[in-house]
Amino acid sequence: MPFIAGDDAKQVQEILTQLPRKVKLVYFTQELECQFCRETHQLMEELKELAQGKLELEIYNFVNDKEQVDHYKIDKIPAIAVTANGKDYGIRYYGIPSGYEFSSIMEDIQEVASGTPSLSDETLKQIQKITQPIHLQVFVTPTCPYCPSSVLMAHKLAMANDNITADMVEATEFPHLSVKYNVRGVPQTMIGEEHTIEGALPEPNFVERVLEAYQKMYPDN
Repeated sequence: MPFIAGDDAKQVQEILTQLPRKVKLVYFTQELECQFCRETHQLMEELKELAQGKLELEIYNFVNDKEQVDHYKIDKIPAIAVTANGKDYGIRYYGIPSGYEFSSIMEDIQEVASGTPSLSDETLKQIQKITQPIHLQVFVTPTCPYCPSSVLMAHKLAMANDNITADMVEATEFPHLSVKYNVRGVPQTMIGEEHTIEGALPEPNFVERVLEAYQKMYPDN
């Protein structure tokens, strides 16, 4: 049974076939696929089919394809990297982008296809202050209507600054991480290992919190 059917499939097809440039989804799974690996694999194949040549899908084995695993710095599965024209923007999905998160991956595909993240000039100016690596992890669940805005904000920042990498992490699929980072509600964004944004924030406030955490992580910068 397809994940995307009927009118939804028509809408997705219309969006994907009009992408201004081809986007490549790099998917990591394993030979004996877990439940969510199997479902994520199916969803990626459906997106590729609906895109009619505007989406490329590469599939790698998390156990055997160590060169690609290391290249994309993948540490768990299922995992998706959203790339284009050989450029890895540091955008990652860990867990199936289903429910409300399906809108996140659709918008990410469009953002990457455009080549320019839809951020304000002020945000683009402010995040250039980030000259050292920082890692954002946005914990979500598929039933959370507020989570996509945090995921997309983190991913846009990653797209705009090569020093930023940003993950969507599906909290129920990776309970050990939810426990590690004391995730009690979603969205919750981890900045590095110690700094947290709880809830969804408007763009200026989200960026302000990221910069505050960055300055604490790198006080000499």
